[in-house]
Amino acid sequence: MARQRLQPPVSAAQLELAIGRERVADRNAHKGGRSFYFFDFDDNVMVLETRIFVFNRKSGEEIALSTRELAHVSDKLGQPGPWEHFELRLDDRTGSFRNFRDLPRDICSQAVQPFVHDVVAALGQSEYAWRGPSWSLFDHAVFNERPIAIITARGHHSNTVRAGIALLCERGHLSCEPNYLGIYTVSHPGVRTELGDPDARRSIPELKKAAIVAAVEQAIRQYGANPYHRFGMSDDDSANVALIVEAMKELKQRFPENAFFVIDTSKRPVAMTEVYVERTEVSAVEQLTLF
Repeated sequence: MARQRLQPPVSAAQLELAIGRERVADRNAHKGGRSFYFFDFDDNVMVLETRIFVFNRKSGEEIALSTRELAHVSDKLGQPGPWEHFELRLDDRTGSFRNFRDLPRDICSQAVQPFVHDVVAALGQSEYAWRGPSWSLFDHAVFNERPIAIITARGHHSNTVRAGIALLCERGHLSCEPNYLGIYTVSHPGVRTELGDPDARRSIPELKKAAIVAAVEQAIRQYGANPYHRFGMSDDDSANVALIVEAMKELKQRFPENAFFVIDTSKRPVAMTEVYVERTEVSAVEQLTLF
């Protein structure tokens, strides 16, 4: 069945979002430095109700789970207990993550892509329901035109993600569209190939790590090398955070004069790790003080 186009209500307060708000200059702008913001999207920038399906190997039954629900049961799949006979299936069209992929063109001509549909559905709820722990940082970066990269396990085309985020601007939740450095949907075949994995042999964490490196390299190509550039990535998954720290350590070795940060939004207060060549330092911070 084709997805119907939904229209969330417009908030008058949101339409006046930017009135009286002044842009903040990058802290190292006077030295030619830029601050680059990298974001995981789901449950970090926005909380979307995109469903993941687990399948019963015996009956064929499928159960729909949220990303947070799957995180709680993923290590129980196939183990003795209520999830013993359930598994993930990786077919992009019919499998567990089909809603994290784009619909084929023959279907999409009459339907909205799942990501866009889920953004629209979220915007019909209270802001407190869909704004993730990095929302204020994302809004700050967009408003102040900082270069932004989205690094996500999703497998949509980058244009689909752009279309979903554009709705946040159209509906008044963002003052403008982001200044995109890149969109790395690492399960998309084209992105996998760009990251050196055309045969889909690398894990999602490995691909996200490669995407962080690619985003930093793109930043330097696009904006030029400068010892006052600063790079930070925000993620809500503590397991991902450990791998992000690894990526930042490698980058710090290559670019020792630049600053690298990892923001763990799974913690309260938010934990920021600054990565040095031989050590890391963790501090509790308010998000808008990061850059």
